[in-house]
Amino acid sequence: MQSGEHGVLPSQSIRSLIRDGIVGADTPVEEGQIQPASLDLRLGDIAYRVRASFLPGREHTVADRLDDFAMHRIDLRAGAVLETGCVYLVPLQEQLALPPSISAAANAKSSTGRLDLFTRLIGDHATEFDRLDPGYAGPLYAEISPRTFSVLARTGVRLNQIRFRTGDAAYTPETLVAMHETHRLVTVDGEPMPMTAADAEGGVGFSVDLRGNGGPVGYRAKRHSALIDLDRIGAYPVDEFWDTLYTDRHGRLILDPGAFYILASREAVHVPPGTAAEMVPYSALVGEFRVHYAGFFDPGFGHAAVGGTGARGVLEVRCHETPFALEHGQVVGRLLYEPMQAQPDILYGGAVKSNYQGQGLKLSKHFAAS
Repeated sequence: MQSGEHGVLPSQSIRSLIRDGIVGADTPVEEGQIQPASLDLRLGDIAYRVRASFLPGREHTVADRLDDFAMHRIDLRAGAVLETGCVYLVPLQEQLALPPSISAAANAKSSTGRLDLFTRLIGDHATEFDRLDPGYAGPLYAEISPRTFSVLARTGVRLNQIRFRTGDAAYTPETLVAMHETHRLVTVDGEPMPMTAADAEGGVGFSVDLRGNGGPVGYRAKRHSALIDLDRIGAYPVDEFWDTLYTDRHGRLILDPGAFYILASREAVHVPPGTAAEMVPYSALVGEFRVHYAGFFDPGFGHAAVGGTGARGVLEVRCHETPFALEHGQVVGRLLYEPMQAQPDILYGGAVKSNYQGQGLKLSKHFAAS
């Protein structure tokens, strides 16, 4: 894949944005924040407990609206508990002064989504979450709402990440088919999935794995569990926070309304070095559930040269109003591939420490390996 004028900015370009002051920060950006196709964002010193989620709208800054919504202020420097069912707004350490040619989009990091820690980016004058128009200049805020587990958060914790892009360079379905023939974008049991242009309309579809190869097919979060310290890695026993799931005798999994699940895709995913990908819900019409809060897939994910032969996507699933019977192989989402402006100088699973390269069904990094 060739570098182009438009596309997602790679790691080396992100360093240039920092050097040129387009990305500013209260404290210097650390090299470890720079990912192949995104930048990790850090919590600042203060969190505001707000009475409702909100968007500022075209006429207002976030600070303007805080006067209406803030209930109290919390100091994060020594750590503070963010409680389940509450909504918090945290000024981030990073701020932007984007040129007119660059827009930005954000998403929760993988570990954030796997904790059911709903996190969205907000900018001044925003009319939607997680999207910043070309030329945006101003502060950044994270809206955080723990849904299942209360968490202990501190200044500097990285819960979400931001991608920068120029232009609109989405691949056509025909291009995706050609890429799949060369790079095997999605495989099952080592064999590439059949794909036509019609199959690739709106991205590459993926489905749920409910066979488990003799092991569990997923996990369901337990309510009223203990506090999770976001800085502690591999520290928590799985069985204190999760129920291990197997299918019924018909090979189905019945999703309970309001429950949160960790499942895995049937397909192994490959993101070649010259591309980036994002996992998005397939359609509200396929069932009473939402799939995947954290959707960025970096260049190199599942790539053979950096330790992968494809890696299954982990699905963060929440059931809505009614119980729903999920079947093996049911399509639950799509992968949107887009070109990088240039190949990154670091790849997922290579120079970047990557917790989920080669993953199967896997909980967040905070839980002890089973």
